[in-house]
Amino acid sequence: MFSNTNTKMRAAWCSVAVSIIALGMKYAAWRVTGSIALYSDAIETIINVVSAVAGLWALRVASLPPDHNHTYGHYKAEYLSAVAEGVLVVITAFTIAHEAWVGFTHMHPPEDSLRGISLNGGAGLLNLGWGLYLMRMGRAHSSPALVASGHHVLSDVWTSAVLIGGFILIPLTGWLWLDPLLAALIAVNVLRTGWDMMRTSIAGLMDEAPDSGTLAEIRSIISHTATGAIEAHDIRARIVGAMTFIEFHLVVPGSMSVEDAHHICDHIEDGLRAGVGDALINIHVEPERKAKHTGVLVLP
Repeated sequence: MFSNTNTKMRAAWCSVAVSIIALGMKYAAWRVTGSIALYSDAIETIINVVSAVAGLWALRVASLPPDHNHTYGHYKAEYLSAVAEGVLVVITAFTIAHEAWVGFTHMHPPEDSLRGISLNGGAGLLNLGWGLYLMRMGRAHSSPALVASGHHVLSDVWTSAVLIGGFILIPLTGWLWLDPLLAALIAVNVLRTGWDMMRTSIAGLMDEAPDSGTLAEIRSIISHTATGAIEAHDIRARIVGAMTFIEFHLVVPGSMSVEDAHHICDHIEDGLRAGVGDALINIHVEPERKAKHTGVLVLP
């Protein structure tokens, strides 16, 4: 877990650096063109910088060990960061929408379009590579903060792609209204991204159950590793950051010794951790008269 945490922290630090570089390139693109659309894109990238710093803080807190005041650990800090990032993104969307409205009421042709497109496109390519890397790292290490940052960065890439495509048309067609229209489209895309980020993170804060595939895997592992027991029922699970919490009742023969029951529990826990990764597992052992015949039957 120490190595896993270090990997995620390095990714978070790199996110800060990449977002600052991209912001500088997009700010320069706006300065040379005076475009409302490119200005809106630069505003959105400011939030990338803030989000990268927030993600760094969340990963640092989430890596702290349990203490007397947080006996289950600090894993939900990553969800808090992702929710905060989503709120910032929504605020940014309304800010960009305001700039788009100003652009519609005071239209003017962008200047030095080629340099602006080159600078913005370079920032987009930088974000594309980094966003894909963050998504892969976040999923590999079960990090909601990294996955949220990856989604945010990639949304910025698609925004830049559409923006550049439309921006090329302005000098070719003379349609000055395309500039504020592109800014408005950026606002809509940013708002959608922020909503998706908040929805996913709030589900994590509310201890939403894992997907059906993960639950089926947990039940199958219990069934195959609990040799000597009779059944397992009342199985519950939730995933918080990189940690999976699992609890259930395990029915064993009434004559079984505590030592034997404990051995079965150890075998189940080893199997679950091998299958789902880091996990905190709570098993309540019961005698056979407590069997409900509705849970997971143990395979011989």
